[in-house]
Amino acid sequence: MDNLDAARMQMAFTLIFHIVFACIGMVMPFFMVLSHYKWLKTRKPVFLKLTKSWQKGVAIFFVTGAVSGTALSFELGLLWPEFMKHAGPIIGMPFSLEGAAFFVEALALGFYLYGWNKLPEKFHLLTGIIVGLSGVASGILVVSANSWMNAPSGFDYVNGEFLNIDPLKAFLNPAWFTQALHMTLAAFVATSFAVAGIHAWQIYKNRNVALHLEAFKIAIVFGAVAALLQPLSGDLSAKDIAQRQPVKLAAMEAHYETEKGAPLYIGGIVDEEAQTVSYKLEIPKALSFLSFGDFNAEVKGLNDFPKEDHPPVAITHYAFQVMVGLGTLLMFSGLLYFISLKKKKWQASKKYWLFFACLAPVGFLALEAGWIVTEVGRQPWIIHNVMRTKDAVTPMPGMIYSFYLYVILYAVLSVAVTWLMIRQIKVLNNSEN
Repeated sequence: MDNLDAARMQMAFTLIFHIVFACIGMVMPFFMVLSHYKWLKTRKPVFLKLTKSWQKGVAIFFVTGAVSGTALSFELGLLWPEFMKHAGPIIGMPFSLEGAAFFVEALALGFYLYGWNKLPEKFHLLTGIIVGLSGVASGILVVSANSWMNAPSGFDYVNGEFLNIDPLKAFLNPAWFTQALHMTLAAFVATSFAVAGIHAWQIYKNRNVALHLEAFKIAIVFGAVAALLQPLSGDLSAKDIAQRQPVKLAAMEAHYETEKGAPLYIGGIVDEEAQTVSYKLEIPKALSFLSFGDFNAEVKGLNDFPKEDHPPVAITHYAFQVMVGLGTLLMFSGLLYFISLKKKKWQASKKYWLFFACLAPVGFLALEAGWIVTEVGRQPWIIHNVMRTKDAVTPMPGMIYSFYLYVILYAVLSVAVTWLMIRQIKVLNNSEN
């Protein structure tokens, strides 16, 4: 494995892990706050138990997210020094603001965790709300930096030099809104269905049903609403990509030839050498309509672009198919939940709870697939149409050992978090007695 491949593997591995911690850290505070609010309104002990249990989960994921995020920030400079040399002055603002949001979140979390019976009740609840809002703000600010890599702006690129830098324009780049919206909704979908699935499993196993039922209802409402909104944000993102990154769109759909009235492919096996897609289901003219709002619009194929500018087509296509397929499943599952509010007998069936329990990992699988589409689909560029990834990597040898070190670090974090969360669930179930 050469330096470039090792650096790419390390970045991919750490992002795959960190995105899980980050999304849970963004979304779980809202579950905690809603449960807290219900405790204040009803004074039912079940909501107090649930709130205090969830606050421990928030604390655990805040700490692990901080550790994995700090490691990731060091990676940017260590693995991609040429990128940071030029990009640092341009996208430094969202990273600085993200740091400020992180400190606000840390302060508010401290007040929340240790404010029970010490702070006024409404102020205590407000600190929890601040934890949630600052977490979402952190996520949006980081996505702004990533979206700039897909839609670079706020500078003039002249003879290899980055001139006339405008950090605000870079921050509010053309891809910022659509990518931030899509990512925020994805975080709510993934985390909500994961939490709801865990509690659905406890209900299925008949453990502390009263508490887990309330937890399930709080989590699934967030997830179902976000899942129903996600296709709308996905449509905005697809139209944006069609305009700015047509080669990425072509890779996502594995379209090699430019054509008007382009069909949408569902499934299919990509042969990159033969430039064909076998065993696919075609929906006539659907890609043209979804990309440009016109059934007869022209969609550029991969062969319209230089071979050296093609992203890995098979990986991008398969990841996109997985993301859309799982996202569609979660959308219909959210709709199923709302229908079940009218058809109460559904919730009396154990199959209902087993179904939602099985959905626990699905949102995160869709989320990971989406990030693969975003990052792999931008290749071979680290800054789209400005700097290639191979030109940004560190010249220092031995990156493979750094990769192994990070694998060990994240494996330890994952084992620790899993053990802590299993322990918390057992404590919660034992509190029934």
